[in-house]
Amino acid sequence: MLDQSPRHIVAASALIRNQNREIALVKTERRGWELPGGQVELGETLTEGLRREILEECGIEVEIGRLAHVRSNLSSHIVIFCFYATYVCGELRPSEETPQVRWADQQTAIELITHPALSSSLHGMLKTEGQILYQAYQSRPFALKEERAI
Repeated sequence: MLDQSPRHIVAASALIRNQNREIALVKTERRGWELPGGQVELGETLTEGLRREILEECGIEVEIGRLAHVRSNLSSHIVIFCFYATYVCGELRPSEETPQVRWADQQTAIELITHPALSSSLHGMLKTEGQILYQAYQSRPFALKEERAI
């Protein structure tokens, strides 16, 4: 008998700012520039998985702040929890997953993140500081199905 139970992939990402208020970005082959993050592994908390992913992808340690945004990709069944974070230590360095990494001022980050879902997420996080933003969308083509600030 085929199991029809709902299944979702859980991921986390972070809008990380350094002492100059610059934002950490990583570049992947598939989505271009984006905020660091990735899938949370079984047995990890959201913040443990996020810290691990950030260290793996760009070599820095961060202090995770408050939850800022929840994105639900209805096409690929991924739920992404996005946090604000503050740079603590380490030097940005590329990885196999992320061949380029950089700090960018807010305007440059907005210009570099061109993937529709990721751009929408960044804009939402920047405009709703103080509230949690929820977005549900479909990809290929991108279509925002629901958006609300909580």
